[in-house]
Amino acid sequence: MTYRDVVGPVCSLKFMTLLVALNPELLLLGARVQLQDNGYNGLLVAINPQVSEDQNLIPNIKEMISEASFYLFNATKKRLFFRNVKILIPATWKANNYSKVEQESYEKANVIVAHWYGTHGDDPYTLQYRGCGKEGKYIHFTPNFLLNSDFTAGYGPRGRVFVHEWAHLRWGVFDEYNNEKPLYINGQNQIKVTRCSSDITGTFVCEKGPCPQENCIISKLFKEGCMFIYNSTQNATASIMFMQSLSSVVEFCNASTHNQEAPNLQNQMCSLRSTWDVITESADFNNSVPMSGTELPPTPTFSLVQAGEKVICLVLEVSSKMAEADRLLQLQQAAEFYLMQIVEIHTFVGIVSFDSQGEIRTQLHQINSDDDRKLLVSFLPSTVSAEAETSVCSGLKKGFEVVEKRNGKAYGSVMVLITSGDDEYINNCVPTVLSSGSTIHSIALGSSVAENLEELSHLTGGLKFFVPDKSNSNSMIDAFSRISSGTGDIFQQRVQLESASEIVKPHHHLKNTVSLDKSVGNDTVFLVTWQTSGPPEIVLFDPNGRKYSTNNFTSNLALKTARLSIPGTAKPGHWSYTLNNTHQSLQVLKLIVTSRASSSAVAPATVEAYVEKDSTHFPHPVMIYANVRKGFYPIVNATVTAIIEPETGDAVTLKLFDDGAGADIIKNDGIYSRYFFSFAVNGRYSLKVHVYQSPSISNRVYSVPGSHAMYVPGYIANGNIQMNPPRKSMGRSEEEQAWGFSRVSSGGSFSVLGVPANPHRDVFPPCKIIDLEAVKLEDEVTLSWTAPGGDFDQGQATSYEIRMSKSLQNIREDFNSAILVNTSKLNPQKAGIKETFTFSPKLFTNEPEYHLDGETEESHRMYVAIRSVDRNFLKSAVSNIIQISLLVSQNSAPVLTRDYLILRGVLTAIGLIGIICLTIVITYYTLNRRKRTAKKENGSKSLRINVQYTFLLRCDP
Repeated sequence: MTYRDVVGPVCSLKFMTLLVALNPELLLLGARVQLQDNGYNGLLVAINPQVSEDQNLIPNIKEMISEASFYLFNATKKRLFFRNVKILIPATWKANNYSKVEQESYEKANVIVAHWYGTHGDDPYTLQYRGCGKEGKYIHFTPNFLLNSDFTAGYGPRGRVFVHEWAHLRWGVFDEYNNEKPLYINGQNQIKVTRCSSDITGTFVCEKGPCPQENCIISKLFKEGCMFIYNSTQNATASIMFMQSLSSVVEFCNASTHNQEAPNLQNQMCSLRSTWDVITESADFNNSVPMSGTELPPTPTFSLVQAGEKVICLVLEVSSKMAEADRLLQLQQAAEFYLMQIVEIHTFVGIVSFDSQGEIRTQLHQINSDDDRKLLVSFLPSTVSAEAETSVCSGLKKGFEVVEKRNGKAYGSVMVLITSGDDEYINNCVPTVLSSGSTIHSIALGSSVAENLEELSHLTGGLKFFVPDKSNSNSMIDAFSRISSGTGDIFQQRVQLESASEIVKPHHHLKNTVSLDKSVGNDTVFLVTWQTSGPPEIVLFDPNGRKYSTNNFTSNLALKTARLSIPGTAKPGHWSYTLNNTHQSLQVLKLIVTSRASSSAVAPATVEAYVEKDSTHFPHPVMIYANVRKGFYPIVNATVTAIIEPETGDAVTLKLFDDGAGADIIKNDGIYSRYFFSFAVNGRYSLKVHVYQSPSISNRVYSVPGSHAMYVPGYIANGNIQMNPPRKSMGRSEEEQAWGFSRVSSGGSFSVLGVPANPHRDVFPPCKIIDLEAVKLEDEVTLSWTAPGGDFDQGQATSYEIRMSKSLQNIREDFNSAILVNTSKLNPQKAGIKETFTFSPKLFTNEPEYHLDGETEESHRMYVAIRSVDRNFLKSAVSNIIQISLLVSQNSAPVLTRDYLILRGVLTAIGLIGIICLTIVITYYTLNRRKRTAKKENGSKSLRINVQYTFLLRCDP
């Protein structure tokens, strides 16, 4: 393996720093949102191609962001606003003198406008998949939300909603409400409504009007027909992450207004820190100061750009290095598959090859038929040159020349760059690449590729892939399968269902089953590749038992591929295949299955795989994610497996989880996650994800996605209850599925440096526990959490360290000085298993505790956190911090509100009066009966006693 020192990357970084210093505008091309002089530049809003053209949509988007800019400016204390925004118009809309796209695409957008592809509501939300203080993926608005003014009653003005979602996206803060836990018991043992700040007021409302609190509560949940309605007029100014719809709310909760007791995601994910504390520690605040003076920021400027014709150029290396490890054959097979199956209809495609010089193999051809596709395949290189030197810049220069012949510029075009060479001059063409307006997807073959190749993709917003020199790797075809048009139209894009590869001995076979669900089936293709002179024996059965054999496949003997296209819509169910190696030598047999959506009314299930960072340094782990969805609905209960291939050595298989523990921050959000740290060597690693749901699971379950703004059911104004229209159901839904489904997606590549060449000591601690919870019953507290591993989220820890403190600052900043809880009888279980531990805080609260300020503190609150320890005494980070109350009422029941206590007192008094009255009446009748008896027995007695009592009791409700 080629040794990788640090000189190249450092020089590259210096070059890029100088380049940006000379021309900072270049960095905005294809890059994310940038902050400059208090203003955000480059915010991209993209409209999905499935959204019908509406003349009011664009003005409403502009109005929303303009309103948001001023609201944000005030909320951030005159520090931040939106300066310029681009709105990407889909190609499906009529041309209207819109500017042409450069490197913008739907898949790169910060904000998307798209239908749900379902029957549920129009909640705006932000897809967050990382922890506290880390950016999210995108904000999603539906066209209905932007066009229908009725939604403002429940969500508030759209500009305020945008700022709520922007805080999720940009700063990684979380919601301060909790629909699943609307109530909690505070430190005074009182039942409170989950909110922030706690100064926000309201009233419990039953079906017919206001009602006592005790009539509305069952075990920390509202009874059916009950809710807490907030007053429309408030004095509280926070918080935007709780209820931005209130007119008084103009701030984020800060240290003085934050409600640390509320059971919301912000407290859980950020260890009881306020949203403002998290926001002010962001890079945006560290790199800016408040604007001086009293002037408001300028109104945002908007640019409307529209995607035009799709133009692609393949830039393929043909140096002598491509003859190694069957690289050329793999390239030919993958490129043929890409041209025949992946590239969408009406796309213009050109082909360029290069070694030390570039060569145009074909100018642009538009794909309108299969004949056009076959013509393009005929221009693929069939041989390599004798020259070993490579020049990526020469290849790209020819590629730009090809695409510029169409419209004079390369704006909006795509370059698919494949190279195996160690080109040390790639940086020479970076300025040209940036100014071209083209997006570059790079595929690195083998271990000798220049380390800075991926910078071309990073700077232009392209994808990057790595293909190891292993004959049984499908990484090349998987990479081409991932490269789409970037329009966001999931009904037109090809979905990969299977990617199988195996070294097969003579007279042995590769055999398996692939499941086609009802959401796919159109344009279904089975692709088989091999290595020997002739194809293997192919046997394929559809769900009805129909047999397809080798003769039914269209073979290309030169490229060693065979392809079967199923006419119409392929039958849903299990397709069984067998590839028999009938030759006398072992060979690698591969099978790829792809399809498209079966209907424009039903979105197909998809998977998108990615990593948190493009590169890492040992021993820091890589966080792997797989976003599994049907339309925008998360799919839960799927089996998700990541396959990671290093430059040398065996592939690693890693199961991903959506359990809200370890690397996965939120349970059942459709994002499956895991730590990867089994680094074999330095260099590049390839990532692929398989998703499978067994047919034994009769229902496929979808949950509500992302972090979203709160919908307010109504307000109390001037003493009157004003209810908003009912919010559409956003609960989990189920879909009958008899066959299960399977999906495959490449997750691109990442790089690892600093891996020791020799065996090393354990340097991987247990992962941070992020789901610590507590339930208090009388004097005891029961903690629960998900067990971490001995190495991050794998294996088994050795012990737990639980500590308590009456000072939040103390336990957060000096965990070791907090009170230690005896956990000697607590033995950690394997990673992923739920742990519980019960103890009495009062047994430990009398122990001495050192505080950072040297002072003692009297408090009825106690803060608890945990960390785990492995067999080598490596300790995890401290968990999320929870708060418990030390107060216990005599009857162990939570204390209710003052109004309830008054009502209970009145009812008690009335009851006592009733008992007294009843006692008097009974006494009277008893005495009267005795007197009558005595009169009969003693007739001589003539005294009659007439006693009359009158009682009047008035009981008011």
